[in-house]
Amino acid sequence: MAGHDHSKHDDHDHHGHAHHDHGHSHRGHDHGHAGHDHLHGITDQRRIGWAFVVIAIFMVVEIVGGMVSGSLALLADAGHMLSDTAALGFSWTAIQYGKRPATSQLSYGYKRLEVLAAFVNGCALFVIAAWIVIEAFSRFAAPVPVVGKTMLAVAFAGLAANIAAFMLLHGGNRENLNMRGAWLHVMGDMLGSVAAIVAAVVILATGWMPIDPILSIVVAIIILKSAWGIVKSSAHILLEGTPAGVTLADIKADLETHVPEIRDAHHIHAWSITGEQHMVTLHVLPASGVAARDAVSAVQRRLAVRFGIDHATVQVEEGVCLDLPDRDSTSACCANH
Repeated sequence: MAGHDHSKHDDHDHHGHAHHDHGHSHRGHDHGHAGHDHLHGITDQRRIGWAFVVIAIFMVVEIVGGMVSGSLALLADAGHMLSDTAALGFSWTAIQYGKRPATSQLSYGYKRLEVLAAFVNGCALFVIAAWIVIEAFSRFAAPVPVVGKTMLAVAFAGLAANIAAFMLLHGGNRENLNMRGAWLHVMGDMLGSVAAIVAAVVILATGWMPIDPILSIVVAIIILKSAWGIVKSSAHILLEGTPAGVTLADIKADLETHVPEIRDAHHIHAWSITGEQHMVTLHVLPASGVAARDAVSAVQRRLAVRFGIDHATVQVEEGVCLDLPDRDSTSACCANH
């Protein structure tokens, strides 16, 4: 009995050392990773701030122009610009709060606000698109005269503003879901301005008014497509979904094949804090004669190299998986579980 206890104590010590080393390595990497994120955050925040100013100014121009000309296409684009202004403001605020340090109540900090901002922005796009479609169908029933020249001038001004905002955001971090949401908002605005220009040209050339609501519906469909991608991606992160391009079966198979320091990997969970920051927790059974800390380090290295996952918590088993209801189960049962 004494020998068995001593052996367990030995394993416990090894695990403790492994955890300590892991913590040191993890903190060192976090510092570099945080610095990388911080640099991205400053750049992205400035880009979003300037895009907010440009879009807000020309949103007012399009609202006035749409009311004067009677163009639904202009009002639709202005409505989209209104949602963009709110989205960009929300995105800027989320980045600002995301720079705050973690607390005891929010141990991962405020980074998830960026994902939440992307989710809200995507939902706002659904509302805007629905309003455009409803208004377009009402105009088919009761056509509204459109002043083509005013519509064309305002549409060109709006397109210039959208191109400026698009160029500002295009150089940002495209892996960031919040930044991508803002970029898609502005891209949708560009398409809306192009549609308004085409509608104005057709009205001036032929006098055919239905082109205005028709192209507005086309813009609404494009907006819906963008919205669906953002809502789907952000909801997946908020629901702790497995990161895109990664499956738990692949992680298990890869570790057991390419990490000779372990015999088995199980109870694998993978999720994302943001679109770029991924986390993994798992249990492993070391190979015979391998110290716990060596097994942990090997698993961490492989996860970083193969899957780009730098934040891993590895629990080393002593032969029995304690998370199973039957604690007499062997590690082979763990693998099946």
